[in-house]
Amino acid sequence: MSVRISRWLAEHWVLGVALLVLGYLFLPIGVVAGLSFNRPSSRLSYDFNEFTLDNWRNPCATSDMCDAVLRSVQIGFLATVVATVLGTLMAFALARHRFRGRSGLNVLIFLPMATPELVLGTSLLALFVSGGVPLGFWTIVIAHVMFCVSFVVVTVKARLSGMDGRLEEAAMDLYASEWQTFRRITLPLVLPGIVAAALLAFSLSFDDFIVTNFNSGTTVTFPMYVWGAAQRGIPPQVNVIGTAMFAVALLLVLATSLRGRRARRAAIAPAPRQVGGRP
Repeated sequence: MSVRISRWLAEHWVLGVALLVLGYLFLPIGVVAGLSFNRPSSRLSYDFNEFTLDNWRNPCATSDMCDAVLRSVQIGFLATVVATVLGTLMAFALARHRFRGRSGLNVLIFLPMATPELVLGTSLLALFVSGGVPLGFWTIVIAHVMFCVSFVVVTVKARLSGMDGRLEEAAMDLYASEWQTFRRITLPLVLPGIVAAALLAFSLSFDDFIVTNFNSGTTVTFPMYVWGAAQRGIPPQVNVIGTAMFAVALLLVLATSLRGRRARRAAIAPAPRQVGGRP
């Protein structure tokens, strides 16, 4: 029995470590999801006191919180669209083309990711102030696009690097045009990476506080509302918003992954045999 247990542990220890790491990563999310069903004993209490569904029935505890959430969604959507388009085009250029300065550009792409947010926020603030740009909604969008583009480029480029180029060559050999090859082969295969990059960009934009705090002016986003509400007690509906955002992102990732898997299977599926002149 001990030999069998030792053999099982030797074969599955990697899986066990992976499950422990995933449990460690998802533990805070589980706590947030649990607290979304909690009726706290006081505004400054974070212990689980009583189960309730009132937080989900009325997610807008105050009008200020709903306005802040809507504003963060608008900023995140605009920043995600612009960053995804620019980042995807840059990823295709870096992964598929050879040009002078390509190696240096690959290094520069990582600089916004490696730069501390404090430095990035103060630099953007100095740029906007020196240029006479009024701080507000659009300066937040510009700032978020600047640090989201790098994450989009890295994510989409990794997807392109792992894609089998023989599928595109086979489509071109079968007299498909470049546009048909891109629409029927390349785009379905790269789409999961693009969607993952867009979700990552939206999450970074929706969650950002430091860069936003420097360049927001009088505009209040959801993270800034939570920071201000922490002094007088965070409403439990904040946990509802966080849980809902995580659930929506998880469903989108699963749906995109399933669609990409079906597209890959359809792309490599053999053509049906013809018997007697008929398919």
